[in-house]
Amino acid sequence: MGANSSSISELPENEYLKKLSGAEPISENDPFWNQLLSFSFTTPTNSTDLKLLEEATISVCKSLVEKNPRTGNLGSLIKVFLSRTKELKISAECQNHLFIWQAHNALFIICCLLKVFISRMSEEELQLHLTYEEKAGPGSYGAECEDLIEELLCCLIQLIVEIPLLDITYSISLEAVTTLIVFLSCQLFHKEILRESIIHRYLMRGRCLPYTSRLVKTLLYNFIRQERSPPPGTHVFQQQTDGGGLLYGIASGVATGLWTVFTLGGVGSKASPQLEQCSPLASQSLLLLLVLANLTDAPDMPNPYRQAIMSFKNTQDNTAFSSSNPHAFQINFNSLYTALCEQQKSDQATLLLYMLLHQNSNVRTYVLARTDIENLVLPILEILYHVEERNSHHVYMALIILLILTEDDGFNRSIHEVILKNITWYAERVLTEISLGSLLILVVIRTIQYNMTRTRDKYLHTNCLAALANMSAQFRCLHQYAAQRIISLFSLLSKKHNKVLEQATQSLRGSLGSSDSPCPDYAQDLNVIEEVIRMMLEIINSCLTNSLHHNPNLVYALLYKRDLFEQFRTHPSFQDIMQNIDLVISFFSSRLEQAGAELSVERVLEIIKQGAVALPKDRLRKFPELKFKYVEEEQPEEFFIPYVWSLVYNSAVALYWNPHDIQLFTMDSG
Repeated sequence: MGANSSSISELPENEYLKKLSGAEPISENDPFWNQLLSFSFTTPTNSTDLKLLEEATISVCKSLVEKNPRTGNLGSLIKVFLSRTKELKISAECQNHLFIWQAHNALFIICCLLKVFISRMSEEELQLHLTYEEKAGPGSYGAECEDLIEELLCCLIQLIVEIPLLDITYSISLEAVTTLIVFLSCQLFHKEILRESIIHRYLMRGRCLPYTSRLVKTLLYNFIRQERSPPPGTHVFQQQTDGGGLLYGIASGVATGLWTVFTLGGVGSKASPQLEQCSPLASQSLLLLLVLANLTDAPDMPNPYRQAIMSFKNTQDNTAFSSSNPHAFQINFNSLYTALCEQQKSDQATLLLYMLLHQNSNVRTYVLARTDIENLVLPILEILYHVEERNSHHVYMALIILLILTEDDGFNRSIHEVILKNITWYAERVLTEISLGSLLILVVIRTIQYNMTRTRDKYLHTNCLAALANMSAQFRCLHQYAAQRIISLFSLLSKKHNKVLEQATQSLRGSLGSSDSPCPDYAQDLNVIEEVIRMMLEIINSCLTNSLHHNPNLVYALLYKRDLFEQFRTHPSFQDIMQNIDLVISFFSSRLEQAGAELSVERVLEIIKQGAVALPKDRLRKFPELKFKYVEEEQPEEFFIPYVWSLVYNSAVALYWNPHDIQLFTMDSG
């Protein structure tokens, strides 16, 4: 076959790959590396491309895994790459395409090989593969190579944070981010959460530690900038007009050998339409950031990447950094806010927003002070509205973000002052004009109703109701449809309550006549429904006692469906909370009776508005303010680490893992 591989099927027979994976050690100074690294192709842009490549070269990889302990060729390749990266920054400034091109190619091969090695062996075994000592010169290479993993990790981080992002460096920056993800991918092949890891240890201490804040900052800026992948050709070595012709001729002669397949319409020759619409580097950087932020703390040291995420400040914030956190830095919050608003369609952007609101008080304060909060809230509401199209984790994150926002009274007041026009994605009813607050109520209630009929997830119910409860004291000028939906939800709960009560009664009668028939646990169902009904009554009561005069539409809906509340007036679980609701219904009912029959809607609302002023507030019983605060469950890593890695598995650019090898999560959870 020789050097000319014209199809993927011929790659296993390629002489350069066979030599790399063969039984002979290759010195890092061997001219072979120049030949191996002089291929020209557009990096594969999706997992399908990588799957084809991996399947074609699996025999080469297996051979390398088997023979590398004796040859040390993977270590030699890494050392070749390390030597070439020392001048990458200068190469970028001087537009030295050749140097960057070969360094990128070396890293691409390293990444492909590491992915296979990591999926097939423990970290300890990988470390042994990279502590090879050359037999020809004892001591000349072993001691120096002992920390080859740390050296490579540190080099990748330096590459990401120090190399300027240009068209010619875009591919190598993306490859560096991808290789770090691959290094951390050992978690995918373990069911349990990794708490002790060689790779984690290298990243959290030693030579990598001083780069923590710069790496987090760079990854955030990559996400913010959303730089598109440069057009094909601009990031691959090209012929130079300034005397580079001969060099190009030599290199391109080699390039026609190994990877011709990539330049003839084969694997990776063009970006998929999906990738043309987005930024591969932004997407991959965000995934790496989420992985790093969710590494478990070391026994003697908290995760420095999470510390950096928790403490960074706005560039306009001139207050001094706390000496207790060496990883703090500054970033432009306006740019970050804009990117977060624009990117919420992806799970990973929603997860980043959750992490920042939950863990970084500087970001939370800034977001809550924005006068254009609707730009952030509307995409979150759209996620919840399309609940049946989203995975459950994405819905949870969106809901918890709302819960965190509703902990702030300023937010709860301001959302009723933001008036929206024509919400096109809301299909149940044409909403030509509605406040952000009323829309939020509508979407949360719809989520509760969807959950009642489909998933029946108590966790979802609890968070939805907690968000409504937090807002209830500040309900203002509720849209008539939002007011109707609040009472309609109560009506639905009431019917469900009666149905379960009836089933429980019938079951009890049946069990009295038959000693051996099993009795379903209706008491538990009844208890859950009564908890939700109690919460809804508390939400209605909170609105009536705190802002009755601001919400004539809610009073109107309450009066229209007053019969619904009859059965709960004497119920021991609801008697106390029903007192105020009963008083409001009685007070306004008598005023409407005095006004006569056949009243128009407008006249009824007018009487309600007048009555709201006349109602003696001291007659309404005071209850403790409804306030719920989101608290992360114990051992959150048990939820977040599988979630983050399922996002990496499903969304990473040009990364493919065999689904049969994945242990961390089941395929349907991704």
